Amino acid sequence: MAFGDRRAGNDLFKRHFDSIRRFFRNKVDFGVEDLVQRTFVACVEGQERFREDSSFRTYLFGIAHNILREFLRAKQRAPAPLDLEQTSAIDLGASPVSLLAQRSEEKLLLHALRRLPLASQIILELYYWEKMTGGELGVLLNVPEDTARSRLRKAKRQLEQLIQQLESDHENLHSTLSGLDRWAAGLRDQLALSR
Repeated sequence: MAFGDRRAGNDLFKRHFDSIRRFFRNKVDFGVEDLVQRTFVACVEGQERFREDSSFRTYLFGIAHNILREFLRAKQRAPAPLDLEQTSAIDLGASPVSLLAQRSEEKLLLHALRRLPLASQIILELYYWEKMTGGELGVLLNVPEDTARSRLRKAKRQLEQLIQQLESDHENLHSTLSGLDRWAAGLRDQLALSR
């Protein structure tokens, strides 16, 4: 690897490290740093597979998504295959809330995210925290953009229903649902800072 290539690789690592770490941080309680490292190693080892029909960021999150699935499959003790449409982070042993969210709305949102099926949690976090578009989500999930947007709408409905089930205080419920973007941004910032 030439010096310029190494410098470019270090720049990419610095630019995307927090995002990839955040991707894993709210889905697993232990081994986050190892998963981040595995993602970047796989990216370097598979650089010839990167096609410029997507952004590098989408490609990198695709690798992270695959590594997460492999990690969760290995961790799962059930004989049935891992179904991300049915299984939540909580089902796989993640703690209900491992972060100290600052506001009650953020705590409620975090609580709900970890109880959603992982497929829904992933698409919502990529949308809210990484600001991925429907097209980017489609590329990452290897589905048409319309399908990705449909999955995102479904995940939003699931999140709202779960928040309603978890919260009995009407005022906090209304504040959480009406300010979802703001609370998601607050959690995003906290996940970036937590180590």
